[in-house]
Amino acid sequence: FLFTFFTRLEDLRVKLENEGLVNISYVVVNHQGTYSQKKFHLLKESVSDYITVYQQDEQQVDVWTTLNGNKDDFLIYDRCGRLVYHLGLPYSFLSFQYVEDSIKVAYCENKCGNCSYMEPDIDDICENITKKADEKLAELEPSPTGQHSHHHNLHRHRHHH
Repeated sequence: FLFTFFTRLEDLRVKLENEGLVNISYVVVNHQGTYSQKKFHLLKESVSDYITVYQQDEQQVDVWTTLNGNKDDFLIYDRCGRLVYHLGLPYSFLSFQYVEDSIKVAYCENKCGNCSYMEPDIDDICENITKKADEKLAELEPSPTGQHSHHHNLHRHRHHH
């Protein structure tokens, strides 16, 4: 299970980086229980150097309790450290689009307000992502039938500051 999870997480990281979404930090929080602590080195060896594995100390307050989450959750923050999405099961399964789409929204949209850490060429990167997503949605639209066909454009609203 862990190998599959980390393979998918690494694949997602590479995919997003290839699309131009750079400087994203990925952190895996290991459970603080004794069994999980013993498996920490195996866990650490399962991921690339681009994904940080954080080991909780048994004495500290559990990170997931502090964040009001569970061990399989994804918490996605913007550049200013503001929580944009908190995805729990089943939305945190990497075989679905939810995590990827949430990262893209956190990266491209000012969902939580203006952020002073915006990348200078983010507009071009995000426009390209939006264009690809719109093309994918257009492919999924049913073909119009009859003489009076109307094409409905699907727009994504981006807020650029």
